[in-house]
Amino acid sequence: MPLPTSPVIRRARLGAELRQLRRQAALTLDQVCERLGWASTSKLSRIELGQSRPDLADVFDLLDVYEVPVAQREALIVIARDAATNRSWWKALGEMGDRQRTYAELEAGAATIFEYQPAVVPGLLQTRGYARLRVTAGRLLDPGIDVEADTRARSARQDVLHRADAPRYTAVLDEAVLTGAGVPAPVWRDQVRHLVTTARRANVTIRVLPRGVPVAGSVMHPLTPFSCYAFPDPADPRTVVLEALTTDLRLTAEPDVRRYEQLAGWLLDAALSAADTIELLTGHVTEE
Repeated sequence: MPLPTSPVIRRARLGAELRQLRRQAALTLDQVCERLGWASTSKLSRIELGQSRPDLADVFDLLDVYEVPVAQREALIVIARDAATNRSWWKALGEMGDRQRTYAELEAGAATIFEYQPAVVPGLLQTRGYARLRVTAGRLLDPGIDVEADTRARSARQDVLHRADAPRYTAVLDEAVLTGAGVPAPVWRDQVRHLVTTARRANVTIRVLPRGVPVAGSVMHPLTPFSCYAFPDPADPRTVVLEALTTDLRLTAEPDVRRYEQLAGWLLDAALSAADTIELLTGHVTEE
């Protein structure tokens, strides 16, 4: 079953709310932990930073310490339950590494998703054959990757685009992606056909950014892939993820998010229209 909310975002939201309540109560981390009998402040710090799945009993204890009014308490308990969602639902997606899990959690609860990719097809748009090649390439740096399990998980993530309440998904692909460099012809042909089919879905928009077209007055296109997520509850923090070689960077600070949302707007202004993109992709299929 798809999640109505994103656990990773609810953890961030819960942590921020609890941190604000502690400060309003004029309590330090040490003082709260002393009252609760917790051995160290690291546990509370991780909860406030959204870095761990909270135990509901711990959240109830914190709300007691902060003397939270009933109405606010009930709202926070809802958020805490979302944040504490167990991992059983991952069985439907197959085995996942930590990086895929973060993306899947964000996608599961998103209302809108924007992705920019300068070199490869994004995970939500990959065929299984293309995904397997990408995962296999990743084993050069991480030999512990289970290629088949990771490929299955990546394909299962794409179910989010087919839900009744699917997010609005927009992808901007640099024209360099369409070279299919290093991809065997049959795999690339299937991938381009899949892009054409997916681009015709009502909730999906794919736009190609032509080579040399200025973005906000600059001929230099962004070199780093990034994705932006917004959620149905406007109080949940909008989030940007920058894709890196090892550990991806997740941003939730409002100034950072606004900058990337502005960049996304500039990329859309410079890219081909959705209709022209489908025509371009169809032409690539015809050439095969």
